[in-house]
Amino acid sequence: MDLDQLHTFLEIVRLKSFSKAAQTCYRTQPAISAQVRQLEQELNATLFDRLGARISLTVAGRIFAEHAEQILALRRRAQDAINELEKVPRGELLIAANEGTCIYVLPGVFAEFKTQFPNVQLHVDRSYGSRVVQAVLDNLADFGIAQMPPPDRKLQIVKIHSDEINLLVPSTHRLASHKRITAADIAGEQLLLPKTGVTRSRLNAWLDTVHDGLNVSMELDSTEMIKRFVMAELGISFLAASHCREEVASGKLAAIPLGPEPMIRRLALIYRKDKSLSKAALGFIQVTLDHAGNQIRAGSPPLLRASGT
Repeated sequence: MDLDQLHTFLEIVRLKSFSKAAQTCYRTQPAISAQVRQLEQELNATLFDRLGARISLTVAGRIFAEHAEQILALRRRAQDAINELEKVPRGELLIAANEGTCIYVLPGVFAEFKTQFPNVQLHVDRSYGSRVVQAVLDNLADFGIAQMPPPDRKLQIVKIHSDEINLLVPSTHRLASHKRITAADIAGEQLLLPKTGVTRSRLNAWLDTVHDGLNVSMELDSTEMIKRFVMAELGISFLAASHCREEVASGKLAAIPLGPEPMIRRLALIYRKDKSLSKAALGFIQVTLDHAGNQIRAGSPPLLRASGT
C-alpha cells in the first residue's frame, strides 16, 4: 500500500467514477483499476460494489476511505511542517566544548544565533580535548569546538579561534614583571596545572627540560578554579590569554608569554562531513564565522579568526 494508491482510491470515491478518476490522476482506466485490485487484495476486502456503470462503496470501503483521508491529511501536515522548517528553523543543536571555550568564546556566538534562530534550542556538552572530537565522530554532538585535531577524512575542521597560552601569576609575584618566561624560570614554584587536555600535553613537553625541579601542587579541571587559586596565591598556572583578560586588566593577575617560542592555541569548529546539515546547523556555522569577522573588523583582540582547512 502506498500513498499514490490511496490518492487514486479517494479520487474514485470523490468522482464516483473510475474513468473520471483516471483523467484526474493522469492514468489509464485499467491502471487505476489495477491499483484498486491491489488494495483489495492487501486488505482482503472488497472496496466497491460495481452495479453496471455505477459504483458505490462497500462497508469496508467506507471505513477504509475515512482512514485513507486521515493518512493523506497527516502526510500533508508532515510536508507543511517540513516546508515551514525551511522558513522558521526549529529543533536543537548540541555543541561539545570545554569550560573555557563555553565561557569566553561561545557567548557572543550563541547570542547572535538565538537572535537569528529563536526557535532552535542550543545545548552544550562540557567536555575535553579528544572527547569533544569523539562526540562528533560518534554523532553524539552536532558540533565540537576543540584545539586543532589532526586531519580526519570524516571531519570538516574549520579554524575559528587563536590566542596564546601565558603563565598566570598574582600581580605581586616575582615573575610578574618578566617579559617572557622559560621553563627554567619556574623551577621550584608550586604549579597548578590543568588536569587533562591538549594544553596539558603541550605544557608537559614544555616543562620536560626542568622535570626534576617541578612541583605540581594541584591538577584542576576548571578555568575559573585556576584563576581563583592563583589569585589566592596557592600557586602559579597557565591559561589562554583570552580567558584571563579581565583579571589582568584589573591588576589582579599578570599573564606572561612563554619562551623561547610562544605557545599558540588554535581552536577549530568540527563537524562530520557526511552529516546532513539542517538550515539551523548551516546557520550556526555562518554565525560563528560572521562573529569572527566582526571581532576583527571591530579591532578587538582576535578571539576568532576564520579560515578554511
